[in-house]
Amino acid sequence: MSNTITKTNFNFPGQESVYKGKVRDVYSLEDDLLVMIASDRLSAFDVVMPKGIPYKGQILNQIATNMMEKTSDIVPNWLEATPDPNVAVGKKCEPFKVEMVIRGYMSGHAAREYNAGKRELCGVSLPEGLKENDKFPEPLITPATKAEHGDHDEDISRENIIKRGIVSEEDYLKLEDYTRKLFQRGTEIAAKQDLILVDTKYEFGKTAEGEIVLIDEIHTPDSSRYFYKKGYKERQEKGEAQKQLSKEFVRQWLISNGFQGLEGQSVPEMSDEYIESVSERYIELYENITGEIFQKGDVSNIETRIQNNVESYLKNR
Repeated sequence: MSNTITKTNFNFPGQESVYKGKVRDVYSLEDDLLVMIASDRLSAFDVVMPKGIPYKGQILNQIATNMMEKTSDIVPNWLEATPDPNVAVGKKCEPFKVEMVIRGYMSGHAAREYNAGKRELCGVSLPEGLKENDKFPEPLITPATKAEHGDHDEDISRENIIKRGIVSEEDYLKLEDYTRKLFQRGTEIAAKQDLILVDTKYEFGKTAEGEIVLIDEIHTPDSSRYFYKKGYKERQEKGEAQKQLSKEFVRQWLISNGFQGLEGQSVPEMSDEYIESVSERYIELYENITGEIFQKGDVSNIETRIQNNVESYLKNR
């Protein structure tokens, strides 16, 4: 698939350093500026798949931008501009070393833990008698420590975060408050699209001035799980799988092909046909989440397009 960007090696004016994550590459520039490139890499079970997904980076970047704009009245965010379909530019922050995961329904990781017999997740008690995809009485915050260099993120309780000094109590309480408010807004936005926001994660950082801001992506299919609202109750009553919008379909495909990111397991071969189907599914996700028709970017030479657009932005900033 030549119409994808899976590796970046840019040299922007004023560039100081580069951090390459699972999906995004972040270029630090002088004047506390960050250029974040949303690649077409696909990560599942904390493992980056060998092939890129066409338009995935553009989709994630544009959904995140859309959602940042719709939540900026709740919490300030890092974003300054999006000069290219795959690029976001904003202020440099010191990231908190926790991901604020919030769950409205018992799905995904929470369901796998529950079905294994656990009744506590990140120090939060789970009620008896739940079945997969049931709604929790109220949303649960189940934080995770951020992994370094591709290791698995780990569940952690509020008490341990504060006790270990990962985040101060004052800051952590603010992160929890922001998380609940963002999830409520995300739930309202999803409802307008006849969707249910099932669970999601938020990442926060602190500016040089000490302000807590929202960073990274928000309410994208990589960071969130959505169900179709229509038919949700009927499917639950019948014990049927929910129709969902997230990359869970990729995880399920990997599981069915013997891969869960465990030691000794190999990533199954992804055919071009399968890669194309994943790309089409991401476009479907975009259109359902935003309510807008997806406009494909020019992918004839993505690297040159990004370089030119970022340089033009920096020159005229």
